[in-house]
Amino acid sequence: MIHPPVTEEERRMYNRIDKESVGFLHRKYNSIGRWVIADMIRRSAYRYPDKPALIFKNHVYTYRDLDRKVTQVANALLSLGLQKYDRVAILAHNTAHHVLTWLGAARAGGIYLAINYLLTGKDIAYCINHSESMIFIVEDALWPQVKDVAADMPGVRTFIWSDQGLGDPAPEGWLSFDDWVRDADTTEPLIELDIHDPVQMVYTSGTESLPKAVVLTNQSLISQYVSCVIDGNYTPEDICVNALPIFHCAQRDVFLTPCFMAGATNVLLFQADPGGMLDAVEKHRATMLFCPPTVWIALLRHPGSEKYDLSSLGKCYYGASIMPVEVLKELLGRIPGARFYNYYGQTELSPYHTMLRPEEHQARIGAAGKGGLNMETRLEDDDRRPVGPGVPGEICGRGPHVMLMYFKDPEKTAEAFAGGWFHSGDMGLADEENYITVVDRKKDMVKTGGENVSSREVEEVVYCDPRVAEVAVVGLPHEKWIEAVTAFVVPKPGSQVNEAEIMALCRERLAGFKAPKGVVVVNQLPKTPTGKILKRDLRQCYSDYYRGR
Repeated sequence: MIHPPVTEEERRMYNRIDKESVGFLHRKYNSIGRWVIADMIRRSAYRYPDKPALIFKNHVYTYRDLDRKVTQVANALLSLGLQKYDRVAILAHNTAHHVLTWLGAARAGGIYLAINYLLTGKDIAYCINHSESMIFIVEDALWPQVKDVAADMPGVRTFIWSDQGLGDPAPEGWLSFDDWVRDADTTEPLIELDIHDPVQMVYTSGTESLPKAVVLTNQSLISQYVSCVIDGNYTPEDICVNALPIFHCAQRDVFLTPCFMAGATNVLLFQADPGGMLDAVEKHRATMLFCPPTVWIALLRHPGSEKYDLSSLGKCYYGASIMPVEVLKELLGRIPGARFYNYYGQTELSPYHTMLRPEEHQARIGAAGKGGLNMETRLEDDDRRPVGPGVPGEICGRGPHVMLMYFKDPEKTAEAFAGGWFHSGDMGLADEENYITVVDRKKDMVKTGGENVSSREVEEVVYCDPRVAEVAVVGLPHEKWIEAVTAFVVPKPGSQVNEAEIMALCRERLAGFKAPKGVVVVNQLPKTPTGKILKRDLRQCYSDYYRGR
């Protein structure tokens, strides 16, 4: 065997251990020891080549199939002139094209950006232009949201049409996704990649202001995937139904991609339809299902839900917003064989931060648990000082899950990282054993008559009324109280509630200043695609509610 010659300079590097020599060896042999998302599917294909990796509609991709298609997408991207760190944007529902774009961009050295498909045209253009995306993939069914602003994206060099048979043919000049990929090379491209390379850009949901562009690296995501696999007990035998939008980090980065890492099978649903989700669990004998609380509520209330066989579900996960305790108790009764896990986190943490494990639910139901495998957690006061048990504080975290930065926003990045910890904007309480309970978003605390009221505390009381399907509590402008505690209540189908009854319940169980000054009965609450209630919209739409009262 012929070995490459070793120069005298290189030989000297082996005779010491310092910054220069370590850096030299890292660069020279990076491809051997690298740990990046680009290699993940290939490694799963090595272990489980003929196992179903992805099931979408009637198509089953084995891990061997998926690895081959990911390589083709990577090479197709490179054929368009993609350079390392170039942004590849996609606007799509949950489709095979979407999964291939994410994994193919990572393998090509690009940065994947998924656009929220409920955004308006101008908001989509903002994300594309702010991110400086050079390739934009658009699903046919979502073309109406793009057609009026496509000309306002001067940085996009190539538009690609993701045909799902749901809309018009591709506009003139656009590439067809399937045609573009079909004849691409199946030899994996030789791209120098590093664990510190950025690989994903995510725009925060923007429930309070303009969205921020979170940049995540291979390290951020892979360390988070490992935490999820171990803490969430994912196994190669698992079958996970992915129904929530994969443009959002919760479904994509806590379930879909870590399940690929573990060698599990992912069932991908086009969108989160309650009937379709229940049917998929029964049909595929799914072992894992994630839903935010609002979607778990929708499954419970779906007509005929009790007829579905959910006995295969061994692990049920919730997160993205606070789970009402009464709803969780109902779920535990409906799926008695399942173990429930509460994930808590933020986009900026890739996104997993803390978990309440199944065995901890009975004693601490409603808590967010402790920091995950690779995370540290503490609570801070407004002066960035740690607070002790029982004292409200902002939930902060540090560890390898943390983002690289907010793109083009050094001020917000510095603010978020002040004192060497990431600041979540959530308020929490810790007990003597360091279990965290999320009290509220800082912005959702109601300051009424000089007193702080947790909207969650009031919501938990309202949920005790068995006729209530959903509730959101916000503070609305009030001449006397400055902010008045106000409850927006959605009744269960066939039920009726009135203001007096809800207010009487709250007065009975809460201190007087915490009880709502008003109750508004509504048909539905405004939400993001991932089920988060948009309290901002309620505050804006009802800002004059108490005027003249």
